[in-house]
Amino acid sequence: MPGVIQVVDSPSRSAAVIRMTVPQRELPTVMKPAIDELLAVLKAQGVRPAGPLFNHYLSMDGGLFEFETGYPIDTPIEPSGRVSPGELPAAKVARTVHFGPYENLRHAWAVLDSLVRAEGLTPVGGIWESYQVGPESGPDPSQWRTELNQPIAG
Repeated sequence: MPGVIQVVDSPSRSAAVIRMTVPQRELPTVMKPAIDELLAVLKAQGVRPAGPLFNHYLSMDGGLFEFETGYPIDTPIEPSGRVSPGELPAAKVARTVHFGPYENLRHAWAVLDSLVRAEGLTPVGGIWESYQVGPESGPDPSQWRTELNQPIAG
């Protein structure tokens, strides 16, 4: 992570999502089946993702993650299985990009939190990460890129 943040107004985005609540350690296990299910539902309904996969964290209390994983979409979808219409909310966010493997995201979030506070900004809940470049693009994790979005007050 380059240690640089941008403060931007992020517009709301319609999305196809699966909401889950799992212990943090199970996150890697539940992601592949969720991604496969999302893509199958989108394909069956003739809808293409309008951006990269994201995880929107609603709560992370006590190591239990309540979150939505999904894809932004420009065409409405019908609920199917665990997939339902959702959205990434509009928010003023502090944003940065993490380069590297997903195992380092926890540290990247801690660095972002420190940078936000050092700038005198007030973090609020509902963080999300957008997987700009990941394993599907190649096996070298140093090339993976994850956009981190920390909503801030004001």
